[in-house]
Amino acid sequence: MTKNEFMDILRSREALFGLPEEDIARSLSFYEELIDDRMEEGMSEEEAVADVGDPREIAAQILSEIPLSKLVKERIKPSRRLRAWEIVLLAVGSPIWLALLISVVAILVSLYAVLWSMVAVVWAVVAVLVGTFLVGIAALVLLCIQGSVGTGLILLGLGTVCGGLSLFCWFGAMAATKGAWWLSKKTPFWIKSLFIGKEKEV
Repeated sequence: MTKNEFMDILRSREALFGLPEEDIARSLSFYEELIDDRMEEGMSEEEAVADVGDPREIAAQILSEIPLSKLVKERIKPSRRLRAWEIVLLAVGSPIWLALLISVVAILVSLYAVLWSMVAVVWAVVAVLVGTFLVGIAALVLLCIQGSVGTGLILLGLGTVCGGLSLFCWFGAMAATKGAWWLSKKTPFWIKSLFIGKEKEV
């Protein structure tokens, strides 16, 4: 891939659509200089472009680093000044659209809280099972001292079963934690994608 092809893909409307113009210009300038620097170091044009990376992946990385507030501001920025009647309509309708917006935010926050609450519950189950195992060992010692070895062995057996279950639950808790963390990292990018979108060439 040549430098011009790389820059054409990066500046295409599909790649960085939704970004403020100054951010697009800054990103294009940065990667153009990056390629030029590698060519000055002795790389061929194709080698320099390949060393920089895939332009589509670079565009995705650029988009992921832009704050969501900036993307929203860019997308909802009107292309012209609002007329007086439009401002009045927005003000009159604000009790409805503002209530809807607050409801959507509250639902998203609630879902996020529920997600991590479920992870906390799984870890609590692991802690209870491990605690039961430890109690089983302590009960065996105490009951042996009191002469009730049989009862102590039964409690130790139950504690050992709980200890075994805690290992399985621990793997489940680790998987749940990793999944929740992955989802937490991806959710902002998915929200951004709603504002970035992909506009086709016309």
